[in-house]
Amino acid sequence: MSFGIFNIPVPTNEPVKEYRQGSPEREALKRALQDFRNQETDIPMYIGGQEVRTENKLKVSPPHDHQHILGYFYEGEAYHVEQAIDAALKAKQAWASMSWEHRAGIFLKAAELIAGPYRARINAATMLGQSKNAYQAEIDSACELIDFLRFNVHYADELYRQQPNSSPGVWNRQEYRPLEGFVFALTPFNFTAIAGNLPTSVAMMGNTVVWKPAYTQVLSAKVIMEVLQEAGLPDGVINLIYVDGPIVGEVIFNHPDFAGIHFTGSTAVFQKIWATIGNNIHKYKSYPRIVGETGGKDFVLVHESANVDEVATGLVRGAFEYQGQKCSAASRAYIPSNLWSQIEARVKGFLAELKIGGTEDFTNFINAVIDERAFKKITAYIDEAKQSKDVEVIAGGNYDGSKGYFIEPTVLRVSNPAYRTMCEEIFGPVLTVYVYEPTEFEEIIRLIDSTSPYALTGSIFAKDRYVIEHVAQKLQNAAGNFYINDKPTGAVVGQQPFGGARASGTNDKAGSAINLYRWVSARTIKETFVSPKHYSYPFLKAE
Repeated sequence: MSFGIFNIPVPTNEPVKEYRQGSPEREALKRALQDFRNQETDIPMYIGGQEVRTENKLKVSPPHDHQHILGYFYEGEAYHVEQAIDAALKAKQAWASMSWEHRAGIFLKAAELIAGPYRARINAATMLGQSKNAYQAEIDSACELIDFLRFNVHYADELYRQQPNSSPGVWNRQEYRPLEGFVFALTPFNFTAIAGNLPTSVAMMGNTVVWKPAYTQVLSAKVIMEVLQEAGLPDGVINLIYVDGPIVGEVIFNHPDFAGIHFTGSTAVFQKIWATIGNNIHKYKSYPRIVGETGGKDFVLVHESANVDEVATGLVRGAFEYQGQKCSAASRAYIPSNLWSQIEARVKGFLAELKIGGTEDFTNFINAVIDERAFKKITAYIDEAKQSKDVEVIAGGNYDGSKGYFIEPTVLRVSNPAYRTMCEEIFGPVLTVYVYEPTEFEEIIRLIDSTSPYALTGSIFAKDRYVIEHVAQKLQNAAGNFYINDKPTGAVVGQQPFGGARASGTNDKAGSAINLYRWVSARTIKETFVSPKHYSYPFLKAE
């Protein structure tokens, strides 16, 4: 066997294609959309490299056309979870022992496959299965997932190179072992890139994984597995299952080889998982790693010195791209009275121009929310707001679920800054505004910090640099990702590592080396070249 210290290709962010009329990427994407439309895709589970099907077939439909059937996936039972764990444990030794450069090569190849032959396919699956427009799908399922794969290889290489000092006659080394056991990846519907990153970042460090995606993301999850298989990922390293959450939890969180969870989802679910792990802590071989990114109630604070056009653009993009179904979406805004009328007019003008409809029509900016449950939850907030004396509907407020789960971008103005849409995560196209007097600015800062239990993202729009510095200091714990004169969404791998604290998660920063440290267990090795042969020390000699 040959050995060497290998240099990883320097990662760069994948360029975002624009999908202009007549462009080759637009034509390729349209063909991929039509291919998915014209067939019913078979979506099996993948356990130990085997495709697994059951008698319980569940349909997959576009949220914007819920009568159309894109395909079927197969829901498993408890014994499928057990099979997935067994497959992960069986694959563990060989995978953990594989030379690092060969593990890295698999994920670098996966990135190239997504950048090239799979780009249109994974974007089309995301557009249809999760109702993302072409641009939102491109920056998510193609570019961000490519970036996660490339940059995580780079960060892992940096991690492995960190070694302790050695003194004369001693060689100190540090190994970064994978965790002992298997890791559970529980992923959300809203970002294909997150669904791909949570299991692959763990596997990259030598761990084997049981992966359960959201049922509303299974179409693009299948494409991810296709990519990983073509890239050469060995059987059993990542096992993809579709099993109801409580059933999965009952098996996994009682298993002695459970070593950790990589999670993105709701705060309530994550807190329940944490409590379950705590109650079962005596059952595990080691203390499990618990890594989670959860909810947000993300703020935009506007100062009286801000630029009106910049604020209006940031609000519309930050609140309504992907129908507000981003953990980082702008959900509450605090706007000074001296700018409100101008910002209101500009936002209304933008919203009047936006088209709503299916993702196959590339002129539609707004598409459907993910499913009927989300539709009912979001519209209940809107209906209640319409009846409240504390709320004025500034824009939108209408919805129609007959063909697809369409909700107009809705802007609410509240007179009470503690009204529930200022405090609770809605996860839909609803922005709530509170207009304040400029003299109340300091109180508004305190209000932002105390209104919500979350601390994921937030932004400040201002020209006054003293104000920007002051707000950044006062709100240092209110947002894990803080934006200056920009919307609070759109974190880029390698540029803005993403995550928040408080009720928003463990802030382990996806897209950075911080996250990868959670998936290794270090072993320090001290080698003494000439060992002592007597117990005594010089100080013991008599005077």
